[in-house]
Amino acid sequence: MLDAVRAELGERGYDELTLDAVAARAGVHRATVYRRWREVGGLLADLLEATGDDDWQPQDTGSLQGDLAALNHENQAALTERPSIAAALIAASFRSAEAARGLRRLWEDRYARCEVIVSRAVRRGELPPDTDARRLLVAATAPLYHHLVLLRTPPDPDLPDHAARTAVLAASAGAFANSRVTG
Repeated sequence: MLDAVRAELGERGYDELTLDAVAARAGVHRATVYRRWREVGGLLADLLEATGDDDWQPQDTGSLQGDLAALNHENQAALTERPSIAAALIAASFRSAEAARGLRRLWEDRYARCEVIVSRAVRRGELPPDTDARRLLVAATAPLYHHLVLLRTPPDPDLPDHAARTAVLAASAGAFANSRVTG
């Protein structure tokens, strides 16, 4: 069923995604789909949850900049492939509360998995020990989403490396240090 959702979403996009089309592609009776999901947002939420059940881990290139650049290259590839399931799911999250919840859970999972990038960099002495992993990861990846999803600019092959390099420079200077409240 989820393969049918992926295929329909990739071919038609969110606006034309219907439970009937998914049922037809999956070869099941439409009543089965309607009984289980009721609306496409539920299908998308389940698709996003299934995506989080994989064994994906960020690459270990041996350096913080290399790890962030590799992550950015993966993100850029996912956002620019045709059809881009990632871009379609992001778009759907703005129109379906269930899809938005599913996407938020997926982001939480991915950020948690990527925290190892920062842990490795701290162990190698590339970062201060009090570096906030989430803030660094968001800063390193945000330029891709801004350019490709929000501005819809053509992919820039240098952007993944540039965004990683910029984030590393900021992190090395302590820009993502956990703030401590002093009394």
